[in-house]
Amino acid sequence: MCDDHTTTGLGRRALFVTGAATALTLGGVSFASAADGRPPADGTQTTRTLKGTLPPGAPDYVYVPVEVPHGVREFRVSYTYTKATVPAGTQNNALDIGVFDERGTALGGQGFRGWSGGARSEFFVRADDATPGYVPGPVRPGTWHIALGPYTVAPEGLPYELTVTLTYGAQSETPRPVYPPSRAKGRGRAWYRGDCHLHSWFSDGRRTPAEIAALARAAGLDFINSSDHNTHSAHAHWADAAGDDLLIMLGEEITTRNGHVVALGTDPGTFVDWRYRARDNRFGKYAREVRRAGGLVVPAHPHATCIGCNWKFGFGEADAVEVWNGTYGPDDEVSLLDWDNTLVASVRGGGNQWIPAMGNSDAHRDPDRVGGPQTVVLADDLTREAIQAGIKAGRSYVAESKSVELTFTASGAHGEHAGIGERLAVDPDTPVTVHLEVKGAPGCTLHLATDQGTLFTTPALPESGTGAGAGTAEWRTTAANAAYVRAEVRHAPPIPGLPGPMAAFTNPVFLGA
Repeated sequence: MCDDHTTTGLGRRALFVTGAATALTLGGVSFASAADGRPPADGTQTTRTLKGTLPPGAPDYVYVPVEVPHGVREFRVSYTYTKATVPAGTQNNALDIGVFDERGTALGGQGFRGWSGGARSEFFVRADDATPGYVPGPVRPGTWHIALGPYTVAPEGLPYELTVTLTYGAQSETPRPVYPPSRAKGRGRAWYRGDCHLHSWFSDGRRTPAEIAALARAAGLDFINSSDHNTHSAHAHWADAAGDDLLIMLGEEITTRNGHVVALGTDPGTFVDWRYRARDNRFGKYAREVRRAGGLVVPAHPHATCIGCNWKFGFGEADAVEVWNGTYGPDDEVSLLDWDNTLVASVRGGGNQWIPAMGNSDAHRDPDRVGGPQTVVLADDLTREAIQAGIKAGRSYVAESKSVELTFTASGAHGEHAGIGERLAVDPDTPVTVHLEVKGAPGCTLHLATDQGTLFTTPALPESGTGAGAGTAEWRTTAANAAYVRAEVRHAPPIPGLPGPMAAFTNPVFLGA
């Protein structure tokens, strides 16, 4: 049995403020209870349809209230919207979607029940199950809110249609979530390879957790981090993919309209809200929330060119920054140079802390390569806490694949020694020897960069024959001439005169007391 009802137009609407960000609440959808107060028979479905048009300049988030009566077993929504005919260079319509339950839409996400962005055209929530991206749990009576996110709106507006279907009946039990362990079988203090920015079908990826884990193992990875957009719903689906050979950490890519940030290695079940812009002065609160949940704050692809991807919150809350994202390109080169400027600022005084760099694949689907690139971390063991400590300390380098290995050290005249992310405490005029050894980089050149620029470059490594892709570089300097040294391994430039694509780079070794 199915009862259909259609409402056309925006209906009643109200403008309210959540923090400093505006949001629009439209006229609601009501599912009236029976006159005798009894819910309909088990299996009965009731449907309502709402149509409207969002204008250009619509708020970031538009909420549609849905009054859910007693006795509902399943909450289901499907939606469509119209693409416009726009001239070249004009953004077309794109509409994201999610849902909050009767606990409300207030920032912090107490009522959060799921988000699929623009990846799905329908979703459902039940006590025992939910669409990937959404959180299973009881369907309680009260005012739920469908959250619409007009990502881009064409000049003539964004027409949409929502269809809400409630199914009545007894609710099943909500399964108790099982999470992956926070440690794997490590090798003690060693170099561990990982990829901390990955998307599954629980957001806009196309791979299951099992498929991602298999690709991670094939890429030679020791650890990964789950980072689906604006949802923690995948957390309870990674346990079967973990093993003694693969540590799986849990997190989220907090995808705001002013940049994306990876919450790396948070406690299982942690959700972090994303509904704010830089002008709202809210990011510090949520960065602290990530750290309270045991995670690291890692701004992602800070100079990416996609809409809303460019990082505008500053780096004062960052524990590390994702300098290299996926296939190395011009935006990564800009991110690298920008990061290097932060290193320069940190050694010029003024109390600036240096921020370690890392690299991740941001893999979503074929042909995206899991582990391309990967961050190689010196950690005391293969545990969540040890890997995080190595990343935060900058004891790491980034490589395009498992084939690339390197060692990078600086030593003083009296046996002093420091590795990546460490400081060689020597007097300003003490001679320092910097040593770089690389394997798995045929045809690449080795570079040593300092706060004074790139001061040393080698010829290309052999491409074939004995010793192909392997080589060393040794350079002598002093702390007075170089406050830090970091290494780069680059492929030949496709355009002469421009930097070549990266094969690997290190965090710095600092020189001086």
